[in-house]
Amino acid sequence: MSDAIERLLAIMARLRDPARGCPWDREQTWDSIAPHTIEEAYEVEDAVRRGDPGHVRDELGDLLFQVVFQSRIAQERGLFAFSDVANSISDKLERRHPHVFGTETIGDAAEQTAAWERHKAAERAATGGGHGRLDGVTLGLPALSRAAKFGRRAAGAGFDWPDAAGVLGKVREECDELARALESGDMRQVSEELGDVLFSVAQLARHLAIDPEQSLRDANDKFERRFRAMEAQASRGGRDLAGMTPDELEALWLEAKREVR
Repeated sequence: MSDAIERLLAIMARLRDPARGCPWDREQTWDSIAPHTIEEAYEVEDAVRRGDPGHVRDELGDLLFQVVFQSRIAQERGLFAFSDVANSISDKLERRHPHVFGTETIGDAAEQTAAWERHKAAERAATGGGHGRLDGVTLGLPALSRAAKFGRRAAGAGFDWPDAAGVLGKVREECDELARALESGDMRQVSEELGDVLFSVAQLARHLAIDPEQSLRDANDKFERRFRAMEAQASRGGRDLAGMTPDELEALWLEAKREVR
């Protein structure tokens, strides 16, 4: 294991070498690499969903390379090295699992989740991260995921609906407000009300113990499968979707819904 890591670190050092390295790799900074890191994380998720172990292995390697890349840039700036990153997460895992590495007792997964949030809050306070419950919610999260996380933090203070039915009522209320905004023709207000609808939907997903981001991805995948089925049906008839009437498109869509789950 250590040989494999050392090999990867040596490759990264060579890529960044001022004299013999790769011009592209030498030019990169934290800011320029960050979008690639996010993309690689999504590609890991995609590989896992496809269930291909070899693909998962390769994508995890790409993500690990991103960690090594960011760490190398930091090392060159005299900030920290890859070993510091590894030790930092090891320390954090031991600190946040006192029921495993210490003497604390945890009854079940739900109790562990609550304890985890308490430990995180204590760490934020200890490092000057603030005492607000919404402190530390990552700006880079997808918006739906960030909305759900805001809701979980607020719920910890008792600011929440009692059940999913209450949230569903809020979703309907926000949809009504969106409809009134559309009637007004004020697109700035429409955008604001649409955001409120999406935020409320994220809270509904949270109450139902559903990841809103994953739910939307599943919906995207389903739409893609059905739309491709529509295109295939049209192509078999020697036609293109763009030349069909709304009624013909609706008929194709209903057929695709029957055939494709």
